[in-house]
Amino acid sequence: MGFSADWLALREPSDHAARDTALLRRAVNEAGAKPVILDLGCGTGSTVRALDALLPKNRQWRLVDNDLGLLQLAGKAAGDSATLHQLDLDDIDSLPLAGVTLVTASALIDLVSRQWLAKLASSLSVPVYLALSYDGEMNWQPEHPLDKAVTAAFNSHQRSDKGFGPALGPDSVEVASEVFRAHGFEVLVAQSPWRLASAEAELQKELVAGITQAVIEFGAQDAELWGRERTAVAGQTLCQIGHGDLLAIPELKSERS
Repeated sequence: MGFSADWLALREPSDHAARDTALLRRAVNEAGAKPVILDLGCGTGSTVRALDALLPKNRQWRLVDNDLGLLQLAGKAAGDSATLHQLDLDDIDSLPLAGVTLVTASALIDLVSRQWLAKLASSLSVPVYLALSYDGEMNWQPEHPLDKAVTAAFNSHQRSDKGFGPALGPDSVEVASEVFRAHGFEVLVAQSPWRLASAEAELQKELVAGITQAVIEFGAQDAELWGRERTAVAGQTLCQIGHGDLLAIPELKSERS
């Protein structure tokens, strides 16, 4: 599993616009007066850039990714407040959790399995902020006759193994809610859809290319036709891609707040 820096840069403005503001601010508040934030799958540091302006100056980041190049870019975003940890996210036991006050991840939990998520939840006693998880909904205007078939095939692809076992895909927020509640967390959820218009035509094109490649692997009929025709009208298309944000707070901490 890996993502290019170019793709991450292209999607970042839409990611930042999509985050639920109230849940973001609650997550920052839950990090405490001396935040030590562990960001899982940090990429180039999008979560850092989303939260940093709201955090006190004494915050510390622990950035985790298996891609050294992306990790170094994230380190530049966080500056002297960061320590970098090149780790395989599948090795939860190796995560630098000591002293952490908030765990974050963006666009990650739809790629992991229920088993992985349960192991993470069982390892944590601090709040967890999981943003921008795909929820299976795609709406395009104007519509295309193949939209529903392509969405169904893409959702099947999203449930395939991404390196952590069978992925949660579009069920990620629902399953994460169940898992964290079962491990003694209060769970808050909000919608955070991408809303892409003509200004995001380049992102739409790259999104369509990725979806097309994925659904071809799952045998969707006429996927290439859908991809060509969707790409051709990207500058005139309105697109909403469903995501969800989740904040899980340990019950004892929730009761004190």
